[in-house]
Amino acid sequence: MLLEVMKIIGIGAVILVAGFIGGFYYRKILVDAKVNSAEQNAKRIVEDAKKESQTLKKEAIAEGKEEIANIKLRSDEDIKRQRFELQKLENRILSKEETIEKKISFLEKREQTIVNKEKEIDETKNSLEEILKKELLRLEAIAELTREEAKAILLKKMEEEAKYESVKEIKKIEAQTKEESDKIARKIIAQAIQRCSVEHVAETTVSVVNLPNDEMKGRIIGREGRNIRVFENLTGINIIVDDTPEAVILSSFDPVRREIARVTLENLIIDGRIHPARIEEMYEKASKLINNEIKVEGEQAIFDTGISEINPGLIKVLGRLKYRTSYGQNVLMHSKEVAFVAGIIASELGTNVKKAKRAGLLHDIGKALTHDIEGSHALIGAELAKRLHEDGEIVHSIEAHHGEIETETLLDIIVQVADAISGARPGARRETLESYIKRLESLEKIATDFKGIEKAYAIQAGREIRVIVKPDEINDDLSLILAKDIARKIESEMEYPGQIKVTVIRESRAVDYAK
Repeated sequence: MLLEVMKIIGIGAVILVAGFIGGFYYRKILVDAKVNSAEQNAKRIVEDAKKESQTLKKEAIAEGKEEIANIKLRSDEDIKRQRFELQKLENRILSKEETIEKKISFLEKREQTIVNKEKEIDETKNSLEEILKKELLRLEAIAELTREEAKAILLKKMEEEAKYESVKEIKKIEAQTKEESDKIARKIIAQAIQRCSVEHVAETTVSVVNLPNDEMKGRIIGREGRNIRVFENLTGINIIVDDTPEAVILSSFDPVRREIARVTLENLIIDGRIHPARIEEMYEKASKLINNEIKVEGEQAIFDTGISEINPGLIKVLGRLKYRTSYGQNVLMHSKEVAFVAGIIASELGTNVKKAKRAGLLHDIGKALTHDIEGSHALIGAELAKRLHEDGEIVHSIEAHHGEIETETLLDIIVQVADAISGARPGARRETLESYIKRLESLEKIATDFKGIEKAYAIQAGREIRVIVKPDEINDDLSLILAKDIARKIESEMEYPGQIKVTVIRESRAVDYAK
């Protein structure tokens, strides 16, 4: 039994070993077959890839060759075109070089010609100079004049001829301008004067206060002069108590102070109680009254001229002009008149009427401050207007209305003309006899200082000077120049209101006697 089992186990082991060996060989044969097949596939793929790469390489080489050929063709064409352009440029340069060479040759010939001509001119010039010297010597011998004397005579003659020609040209120009401007100017000024009528107040530096009786003079003076001292110290004016019956005189250059003093004294006389405490009380009341009146006068002037939106500070200063005079002419009335005249002229010229009126009304505002500030009233007024934010053009017209600075705008000229019209009107201003005579004498002296003047007369209260010239020394043409020269000298050396007319008279007389 055991033997049989052993046999069976041995047989099983043999079969198992045989199966294992057979399986091993079978597997090896199968694996080898698969490996061989895979190798063959790989070889085939590699060969196919090599063939395809060869094909692609051949195609790429062919395309590269074709592209290289195209590039070469295009580059050849570009090179040909560039060569053609260079050839054209070279031809042009050669042509220009030939032209330049021809010009250089021509210029060299011309230069040589010019040099030759210059030599000829120099020779001719030297020859002419020699001839001229000889002729001059001959002329000097004939005329018995030196070269300098003959030259001076010639220059003088040329100067006289030039002067005559300039006079003729001046006459021609003046005639042309007068034809066009005289009518318009006369019309504008006449309308301005006719349409403006303002009453004038003549004032001086003193005010007369009437008294009920001469006893009042003693009460004004007070015990040991106590009252008059308090009054003068408080008001800043002088009281003149003289032999004038029933009157005392208040004297001061400041018209506002003088007016306050006058009102104070009149109120004291009416009240009857005159002592230091009462004087101070009445002075305070009078100051308030006058200051209020100043404001009212300024506002009234603004209302009368139709001006609006003006600085309150300017209104107060403007009102002070009621108590200021110039050559006897009330400055506030004068300012209102200038405003009216300036407005009329501006309307005729088609410019801003309101601005012209405003500038005319404010042009003399500096005169209200000349007692407190040193300097020209035009500059003081302009500075005040500028500080109170007045329009720059109006400030300039205030500053320029007396010619202290150059005029720049039409408004400046309008204000100057209106100011001259107001001041020059007969009766508007007056002056003392001494200054009047002195002005006439200065006027005549200026005229007689010129050469060729026979007589000079100042007429029409010094508003015209008539100059009689010697007819054998001054001809008709030179009379015009002489009139202008006299006018310029008067402007530079004299101060006067308005304008002065200069008339030059030349006449020839033939006299004979019947016997």
